Amino acid sequence: MRAKRSKNEILQEILHICSNGENITQIVYRSNTNFTTVRCFIDSLKKNNLLEEINGSPVLFKTTAKGIVVKDRRKMLQDELEGAIGKSA
Repeated sequence: MRAKRSKNEILQEILHICSNGENITQIVYRSNTNFTTVRCFIDSLKKNNLLEEINGSPVLFKTTAKGIVVKDRRKMLQDELEGAIGKSA
């Protein structure tokens, strides 16, 4: 059974999914969450200027330049932590 993901892991996944722009249905399916959860995360990411909403049909959500920097930094830190844990285990 898969371990429960942290909020940061879900945020990271949403930022990755939205790198090229994606609609909410695809975000839900690809992040393996539900609409209520995704909407809360999207609101938080938009409020912090990490995600932008592109009006159209359908509405798309795209990771901002700031969001890409945050995503890349978090990925780099996660890789370093996993490397450190792997070496000490």
